[in-house]
Amino acid sequence: MTEVNRTPRVGGWTRFVTARPRLSLLAALVLTALAVLAGSGVADRLGSGGWEDPAAESTYATRALERAFPDSQPNLVLLVGAGGASVDDPAVAAEANRLTERLAAEPGVVGVGSYWRADPAAAPALRATDGHEALIAARITGDEKAMGETLDRIAPSYRGAHGPVEVKIGGIVAVRHEMQTTIQEDLVRAELIALPITLILLVMVFGSAVAALLPLGIGIVAILGTNAILSGLTAFTDVSVFAMNLTTALGLGLAVDYALFIVRRFREELAAGADSRTAIGTTLRTAGRTVLFSALTVAVSLAAMLVFPQYFLRSFAYAGMAVVLLAAAAALILLPAALVLLGDRVNALDLRRAFRRKRAGAPDATTASVTEEGGKGWGRTADLVMRRAPFFALGTTAVLVLLGLPFLGVKFGTADDRQLPSSAESHVVQQHIRDGFPGSPGGGLEILAEGSATPAQYADYKQRIATLPEVVRVDGPLVNGDKAYFTVQPDGEAVDEAAQGLVGDLRATKAPFDTKVTGTAAVLVDSKHAIGAQLPWALAFIAIVTLLLVFLLTGSVVVPLQAVLLNALSLTAMFGAVVWVFQDGHLSGLLGFTSPGSIETTLPVLMFCVAFGLSMDYGVFLLSRIKEEYDRTGDHDRAVRLGLTRTGGLITAAAVILAVVMVAIGTSRVTNTKMLGLGIALAVVMDAMVVRSLLVPAIMRLTGRATWWAPAPLRRFHDRFGVSEGGPTAPAEEIPGAGTETAGAPEDTEDTENTEQAEGTRDKATTRG
Repeated sequence: MTEVNRTPRVGGWTRFVTARPRLSLLAALVLTALAVLAGSGVADRLGSGGWEDPAAESTYATRALERAFPDSQPNLVLLVGAGGASVDDPAVAAEANRLTERLAAEPGVVGVGSYWRADPAAAPALRATDGHEALIAARITGDEKAMGETLDRIAPSYRGAHGPVEVKIGGIVAVRHEMQTTIQEDLVRAELIALPITLILLVMVFGSAVAALLPLGIGIVAILGTNAILSGLTAFTDVSVFAMNLTTALGLGLAVDYALFIVRRFREELAAGADSRTAIGTTLRTAGRTVLFSALTVAVSLAAMLVFPQYFLRSFAYAGMAVVLLAAAAALILLPAALVLLGDRVNALDLRRAFRRKRAGAPDATTASVTEEGGKGWGRTADLVMRRAPFFALGTTAVLVLLGLPFLGVKFGTADDRQLPSSAESHVVQQHIRDGFPGSPGGGLEILAEGSATPAQYADYKQRIATLPEVVRVDGPLVNGDKAYFTVQPDGEAVDEAAQGLVGDLRATKAPFDTKVTGTAAVLVDSKHAIGAQLPWALAFIAIVTLLLVFLLTGSVVVPLQAVLLNALSLTAMFGAVVWVFQDGHLSGLLGFTSPGSIETTLPVLMFCVAFGLSMDYGVFLLSRIKEEYDRTGDHDRAVRLGLTRTGGLITAAAVILAVVMVAIGTSRVTNTKMLGLGIALAVVMDAMVVRSLLVPAIMRLTGRATWWAPAPLRRFHDRFGVSEGGPTAPAEEIPGAGTETAGAPEDTEDTENTEQAEGTRDKATTRG
């Protein structure tokens, strides 16, 4: 570092966060306690849907049909099994009719019908082909919370044996309610898995138990604060229960990231002889700025999901931005206050000391020695990569592209009961219906006809749509005033390509009245259209704001372009694995899920935004340190080498900890959550261990000093508004050896290591993985 950076200088922000550290921590404790109260029971107020576009034709038609024809929109199904007998057996029929009458008398339940009371034309669709099972269908009224309460009230009295029949409960309401309950249970288990493992890894990274507990505290504050924010948001908008998983993962993961870099820099400054307040001042001016920029880049990626209409995606934006900003705020306010109070005691309770002494046979083994060996390892990696830069650049890119090829065969679908484990009751019911009942019960298309029409016009329209390809049967119309209702039974699966094509054919069929098509396939078609229409805007927003933030950090126009392109490339393995594993079903037995043969439409968008933000998080940490070294020495190759040397182990440690948290989330029994957790864990590991370690130094070696180029107007703009982790930039001509690198290999490794050692004791008490 330059002498300017070593000058004890305490800025306004440092004075603000450290003036009364005990008061700051007490205020944080009070606010956290209030957040616990505000966020308690938040899961019960969250929804389990949100995949549809609220402005789509299918959504309008569904709501209109619910109002005009509530009895024709069942969301509850009772699967009645007769054992070895026929469902037409008199005793079975009598018991089924008794259950039907009893269900019709339940408060909050309407539109009850059954195979035994159905119209002769519709009855075959409600009877299994083997004759041993049949259906009772009904509709539970109210919003998601009310429907869940009604289901909880009535389900126990219908589930199980009733004389000669056995009843299982399914339908959309049962699936969503069971999914919500499962997610809540899985989240508790994930936290119980992630917290102790994270603590162990932090002790391995820091050595000190005191330092290891600080990131966990920051993470817990961020998670509890976000739960309170989500609870408040439910008063104004729908929020998905799936967002709670992201809250836990990002809260712990980013808190660890931010605390790792701040605590590490603080320990460096203490080791260099600074007092606590001076060390905090330097830490906040350097690592603190990097944390702020990192949080902004992650928040930008998550904010892009706000452009989509589905509240499933918007929920992740709400939860993600809240937890990222809270984690950053806690790291930049609470953590400095705690470090000022701790001072040198941040290194207390070094749990690794006994192991180091036993292994090294030296009672005075220090953390610095471990750090130096790890740093030298990353330095040797950087030397190797930059000596063979074309090979590593092309080879790594080719491997990443190859791993992403399975995504070219992606098939999009909707989230259904197959998200649940195969043993879940609602999944069992829906699977029985898919496998054992004719056609696709519950998966048909529905047509809302609005406007006055004669019976002859209805009949003519029905005749024309019945002749369309892939149509098995057309029922209706049911008429209520100026509205009519048709049901169309497609041939095959409810959401296959043929059913989606049929949606377009039905919408293109002319009629003397207004028609709108809904149903599972129509919702999928509209969802795909909504995402496709907004995706370019989301990508443009992420790219433009990320380019601007990285430019403000580095002052280069080349580095931001490299960062965005390499970040996107780092996600190919994740997308390829998602299709190969979760769509095609490889490893389904090992991972314990049922493959629906498709990927839910919103999941790739969600995974891209989260994984891109996290990748940029690590990119900012690496680039800021490289930029600091380049400003200090003016030597591009040395800056790249030292940047990787000083952050490689730390980034890897942070990535491993975040991957552990995401894998814990990935133990969920809900397939979408499993896909999110395991997919992002893979993306994080690939980014830290492949892209940051191999591809970034190789590309930066190939671009050389041109990496830092910017046109003169932008240079002046950065001089005025930009920031960096280092201090004032020393002119290249004043730095011995600056600008002397050639197109050949980087400087001799031994010489570089000697230079590092001559820079003082700043790297002592630092852990880099």
